[in-house]
Amino acid sequence: MPVPFFDLKIQNSKIRKEIDAAISAVVDSAHFILGPNVAELEKETAAYHGAKYAVGVASGTDALHLALKSAGVKEGDEVITTPFTFVATAEAISYIGAKPVFVDIDPGTFNINPEAFKKAINKRTKAVIPVHLYGQPSDMDKIMAIAKEHELKVIEDSCQAIGAKYGGKHVSTIGDAGCLSFFPTKNLGGFGDGGMVITNDEGICNTVKVLRGHGSRVTYHYDMVGFNSRLDEVQAAVLRIKLKHLEAWMEARRKNASLYNKLLSGIIETPKEYKNVRHVYNQYTIKTKDRSKLQEFLKQKGIGAMIYYPLALHLQKVYGHLGYKKGSMPYCEKVQDEVLSLPIFPELTEAQINEVASAIKEFTGK
Repeated sequence: MPVPFFDLKIQNSKIRKEIDAAISAVVDSAHFILGPNVAELEKETAAYHGAKYAVGVASGTDALHLALKSAGVKEGDEVITTPFTFVATAEAISYIGAKPVFVDIDPGTFNINPEAFKKAINKRTKAVIPVHLYGQPSDMDKIMAIAKEHELKVIEDSCQAIGAKYGGKHVSTIGDAGCLSFFPTKNLGGFGDGGMVITNDEGICNTVKVLRGHGSRVTYHYDMVGFNSRLDEVQAAVLRIKLKHLEAWMEARRKNASLYNKLLSGIIETPKEYKNVRHVYNQYTIKTKDRSKLQEFLKQKGIGAMIYYPLALHLQKVYGHLGYKKGSMPYCEKVQDEVLSLPIFPELTEAQINEVASAIKEFTGK
């Protein structure tokens, strides 16, 4: 039985009438940029998180960039983050002219190691970006304590983690700001690009709003050099429909992960979930030293599997000027050669999960 890595058609078909009506209403309104749907989505997303403010922007990358800039990060500053993440995390730092400082990860969670973060702080350090990779929250108690001690801004990269919780709090609400991506394959995905900044800081909220619209508070009057980063009204309309289903979809992912865990226990190394967190499984990521062979074996059986990410940022050509060498991040470099993400989307059936697990058992001989 073929099992796709992801299938958006199933999800969209179930809410197609709602989506069509929402898009049609936008077309009829002829209001396509920063209209009422954007304003309502901002209110609804803030309410969902229990946060004061949410500001829609053009992408998750822009959310990170504008959040950093609004938090006061400037050219020449240093921002500490993990190299085991999508490149946008580091790009956002580079766009400002700040320097990304990479530190190693906790191989259990795949997230930034708080002790490594602490050791990397110097007088030029302005902020830290913990990434809640795959939907697994970072160790925010330790990160926040270290950041507070050194008066650093904390910008949470929650682009894979909407709905995840740490200690009962939604990620994106623990630091100074949190950043969401609405890329179609995210747990809450639109029909194109989109992003949002979540914050309880009125100053950050207001500055992001000015920056996203070319630096303007009053039409055709410009207070700063801004950007064109406005969330599309059609995307907002679609996301408002989908937001109502987010919790159900998230619980379906968690149910699927639980079944995988049961079926693969003792067979292969499965994801860890700690007691004080809610992992939302944007990806269900196993580890194996036979990663390439397993991926090919699954492919031959029509089973989708993806690698997030095959080469950490500190070893990428684009950041070669930073001077990191192979061996400088041992845990990260070990993990990058072992991770493999399996199908986990909400509409995945029990039969499909059993098919994937059976294939892995066949491959391992266990």
